[in-house]
Amino acid sequence: MKLASLFSGGKDSTYAIHLAQKQGHEIKCLLSVFTKSDESHLLHHPNIQWTKLQAKSMQIPQITIDSNSNDTKDELSLLENLLKTAKNKYDIEGIVHGGIKSNFQKEKFEKVCSKYGLTVVAPLWGLEPEQYMNDLLDANFVFIMITVSSDGLDDSWLGKTIGHSEIETLRKLSDKFGFNLNFEGGEAETFVIDCPLFSNSIKINRAEKKWDGYRGRFEIVDAELNYNA
Repeated sequence: MKLASLFSGGKDSTYAIHLAQKQGHEIKCLLSVFTKSDESHLLHHPNIQWTKLQAKSMQIPQITIDSNSNDTKDELSLLENLLKTAKNKYDIEGIVHGGIKSNFQKEKFEKVCSKYGLTVVAPLWGLEPEQYMNDLLDANFVFIMITVSSDGLDDSWLGKTIGHSEIETLRKLSDKFGFNLNFEGGEAETFVIDCPLFSNSIKINRAEKKWDGYRGRFEIVDAELNYNA
C-alpha cells in the first residue's frame, strides 16, 4: 500500500517506517504537526523542526503544519488537513504510525482515517518493551534521549545515545520506578540520528540542556547531515 507516515523523528515513528517498508508498503510522504508545546497528549514536540533533516536523509517528502493549540480536537483537525493534502498529492491509501499500546492515540488516528477511507498500519502495536528496545539496536538504529519526565530519570540521560547497556539500566529503573521502558507514556522522548533508512547520519553541532529538577530537555540548536561519515 501507498502510505503516509505520522512522523515525529523519534524511535517509534522511524522504526514503524522501517518495518512497514519491510512488509512491502511504500512510504510516499511524512506528516508532521509542529506542536505548540510539550503539553500535547497526542503528538511529539521536542526538536520536531529537525525532522526536516531526517526527511532529507530518507529522501521522503515531508508535509508539515504548525499548531497553535494543545487541544487534542484542534490537533486532530490539523492532522485531517495533512491527510487530505497527502491523499490529493500522493494518492495514499493509509497511514503508518509508531503506536505500541496507547489506545488513546490508536482510537483517535483510526477515527480520523476512517473519514477518508484510509487504512491504519501500526507495525509496533503490542511489542514487548525490552525486546523492542533491543530490536531497535540490532536493526542499527542510533538514537538519543531528548526529554525525561519521570522518577528515576535524571539529567544525565539527556543527549545520551542508547545502547544495550543503557537499556539494561533503564529496565532496572523502570522496574523500580514504574515507568514504561519504551517511554510511550511520555516518560522520555527520543530522536533518531542514524538508521538503515538514512543516506547520511545527523550531526548535532550544538545543543542545550534544560533541567528543572524533575523534567528536562535536550534542545538541538544546530545540526546538519553528516556527509563525511
